[in-house]
Amino acid sequence: MATTRATTNRVLPGWADELRKRYLRNEASFFVLHGNVYDTLLFDGQLMQVPEFLATVLFDGSKNVIVRYNVSTGARFVKKSSQIEGLEQLLLERTPDKVLPVLERALFTQDKMAVLMEYAEMLGPMGDAGMMMDFDRASVVSLHRWSLAPQIAQADNIVVLITETLSELNSKIVSNPRVATVKVPMPDAAERGALIRHLDKDIEPSWADRLTEITAGLKTIQIQGIVQQPPAIEGEADQRLRFIKGLLGGGAAAEERARKLTAMTAGMTEAEIKDLIAPGGAPVPPAGAGGPSKEDEERKQILTLIAKRKREIIERECFGLIEFVEPEHDFSVVGGIDEVKKELSAVAKNIREGRRNRVPMGMLFTGPMGTGKTFVAEAFVKESGLTAIKLKNFRSKWVGATESNLEKILGVIQGIGQVIVIIDEGDRAFGNGEGGEGDGGTGSRVIGRIKEFMSDTTNRGRVLFILMTNRPDRLDIDIKRAGRLDRKIPFLYPQTSEEVEQILMAQVRKHKLQEALEFPRDRATISDRIVGYSNADFEALVLLGNEYASDRGPESPITVDDFVRAVGDYLPSRDTEMLEFMELLAVFEASNRRMLPKKYATLTVDQLTEKLAFYKSKIGTRR
Repeated sequence: MATTRATTNRVLPGWADELRKRYLRNEASFFVLHGNVYDTLLFDGQLMQVPEFLATVLFDGSKNVIVRYNVSTGARFVKKSSQIEGLEQLLLERTPDKVLPVLERALFTQDKMAVLMEYAEMLGPMGDAGMMMDFDRASVVSLHRWSLAPQIAQADNIVVLITETLSELNSKIVSNPRVATVKVPMPDAAERGALIRHLDKDIEPSWADRLTEITAGLKTIQIQGIVQQPPAIEGEADQRLRFIKGLLGGGAAAEERARKLTAMTAGMTEAEIKDLIAPGGAPVPPAGAGGPSKEDEERKQILTLIAKRKREIIERECFGLIEFVEPEHDFSVVGGIDEVKKELSAVAKNIREGRRNRVPMGMLFTGPMGTGKTFVAEAFVKESGLTAIKLKNFRSKWVGATESNLEKILGVIQGIGQVIVIIDEGDRAFGNGEGGEGDGGTGSRVIGRIKEFMSDTTNRGRVLFILMTNRPDRLDIDIKRAGRLDRKIPFLYPQTSEEVEQILMAQVRKHKLQEALEFPRDRATISDRIVGYSNADFEALVLLGNEYASDRGPESPITVDDFVRAVGDYLPSRDTEMLEFMELLAVFEASNRRMLPKKYATLTVDQLTEKLAFYKSKIGTRR
């Protein structure tokens, strides 16, 4: 495939240039194109779909025959400069068992031919051969034979299978050394910026840069749908305009602003519009009246709307396998653990200031249940200012679905960039007890892929994993090494009365309660009695004390008597041996001694190992 006349003097997308060069070097004549393959791309001032770009731009100048095929529309010729044997049958049939033999004859007899096979996973699906239909097995064998056939390369022909997820394509094809795979990535910042400027020729540069930043992780077609509002349904826009006018009030400025907001909010319900324009039912101040300018207010609402739609799109793209984390608290409501907060604050600062080489690849939060791991992780998200997502359980009982789910998630994470990925109960998701022989090796493949992604140094400072568990001993040992989870942060129950008091006061601030406590005056009465309780226990005690205070009136502060009554009434759930074992595991995994309390800081590795062995023998297989 020579450089075509269509692409001369124009810069190809990176993936297209890779495919072209690998073909010219005779590395392969059979390619699998995967990833963001059903998006549109902007090339030479035109928006086109990826298969269309391959057919009309990349291959047009060097191929005499170009065919696009999928099981829905059948085979369609984009270009045909010679007679094809069996053409009539090819145009009439759609099923692979009828079409593939005709295409094979053409590939073996024609020169300079390109075959693009869309939705390739429907032709050669992943699955056990014994469970596949006869025509599926025949299709897989046909495609495998094509990849090995010397006639195709000798005739300067090329076959490109197009699929979103590589793991959905049969492994006999994907693992074939004669098949080359090329990934189409999500649009990067340069591509998103070029698209936004293409859609709005008069856009202000700084505003274009801001839109480029906030649309990270979205496909080109999704950005186009957000930036270019769809035409309004007749009558529906007028109703929405009247509703928005009612929210904004009167005035000439409000009229113009209402019309712009009407165009922006197409497809939204009145409740969603009200939440966007007047959150909490607050009155909307006139633009420029002692507040932001009209333009600033409009842009703020546009950014809010884009962020909302972005979350919806990405969560839908991942089939509900991820959720966005939007914490409302920072470290100011986190009591105690000063060394841990100091460590995490330094990481957050390095992220904000762009010092990527000082940011860990990942962090392990470990300690007994109720020590505030999730709460602190959310506070860290707030401090860092990054987008954060929580990974849900993506394992599936269907063959190939788990790997497909994972690839979808990792693709979104890579596309978003500047993101924190929170994985709770990491021992259940990626533990060494998962994925034995009974799952056909799925567990080991999943863990292997996650390891590969987590150790990719290009993600340092862009993607930060936070894995949380109270049983780090159940994690695959290789996932915990430096370069994947660089920092191991221990979370332990408070060891002193002073730490207890800090956490109690933090819980009061978190829930915005009134109190009449005074430390160290009330230490013997309150904090000394609850050393060793968990953070979750402290929250329950504060809320119980507030409940007793409310008996005297809704605004009554929590007194010492209320708290003493709460302590006497509350029964914490305790499994002392298990909790001690989990604490020792957290201490054993800790990266730095400075984050450990005095009780553990002086223990040697041998002493810790001996204590762990003792408790492990006592608790057995209990979780």
